[in-house]
Amino acid sequence: MTRLTAGDSAPDFTLADADGATTALADYRGRDVVVYFYPKAATPGCATEACDFRDSLSALDAAGYAVIGISPDTVEEIRAFADAESLTFPLLADVDAAVAKAWGVWGEKTVGDRTFDGVIRSTFVLDGDGVVCRAEYGVDAEGHVARLRAELGV
Repeated sequence: MTRLTAGDSAPDFTLADADGATTALADYRGRDVVVYFYPKAATPGCATEACDFRDSLSALDAAGYAVIGISPDTVEEIRAFADAESLTFPLLADVDAAVAKAWGVWGEKTVGDRTFDGVIRSTFVLDGDGVVCRAEYGVDAEGHVARLRAELGV
């Protein structure tokens, strides 16, 4: 699977959000955006990361960054996750993992004694033209958003 690097054009997507409405990457042209991929809604690490983004949303927005979260969960699962954690940024359902594969975040991972294919927690920062400014694969849920904000000067 090919991974994205700085300077690459981010693959376009159109996915359903937690309300079932479609959201496209093209909707964000002209604005910097943080796109992050998380493995599974309502799991401890994913909740930590999502809540960190939620708590940093006003600072990121003030600096010109929108935030989008993507997972292979269903619309119903991301709706429940968004409601439970009071998430106010778009979560998108990539049920067939096609977008995850196109962005290079789908791969083999090991959790405990189990090895399986799934989403590798990753974060991308795109400019207003949809060009990757930074691509981070295999990030830790804890402390990731604070580190990203520091690196972005937000």
